[in-house]
Amino acid sequence: MPDLDQLAARCRDGDDLAWEALVRECQGRVFSIAIHYMRDREEARDAAQDVFVKVYRGLDSLKPDAPFLPWLLRLARNCCIDRLRRLRVRTPERPVPVSEALDAAMDEPSPEESWLSGATRKLVYRAMGLLTEKNREILLLHDIQQLKLEEIAELLQVPLGTVKSRSNRARIELAKAVRKIDPSYGVSS
Repeated sequence: MPDLDQLAARCRDGDDLAWEALVRECQGRVFSIAIHYMRDREEARDAAQDVFVKVYRGLDSLKPDAPFLPWLLRLARNCCIDRLRRLRVRTPERPVPVSEALDAAMDEPSPEESWLSGATRKLVYRAMGLLTEKNREILLLHDIQQLKLEEIAELLQVPLGTVKSRSNRARIELAKAVRKIDPSYGVSS
């Protein structure tokens, strides 16, 4: 995987090939964030497209020493929240269909596909659909998007201790949801 910070720097210098590579590397992550918030495949695609337009226009505002990925994910999250406000839509209380969550408009494995595989992945996605919005968001950012807890605290603008406790509660809630869906999961024969 190319260094995203280096690609971003090359994009700021006007390298069109770097821009294509950056989009290719990040589109799965951005779509994953968008589907999490939008809960609708078409709205998520539109939101992801808006994110990349904002990234292209805003790359010069990214400090050269600032890491690109947390900036991108913060931008994606904010873009989705703004889009929801404009649409005057609340996130429905339904889980994202597994087929939508797994199909991240790219040929290479998405962060989710790298994180989980097969039946376990499907079970975890179903269970994540049962979580509270805050807990689902923490798991998405930390375990799937692989942000550090400090980066999540900055992104969500909450204290680090809050992120740590939410992360712990989210994992407990996820384990309970998995057991609710499949009581035999994790039980040795």
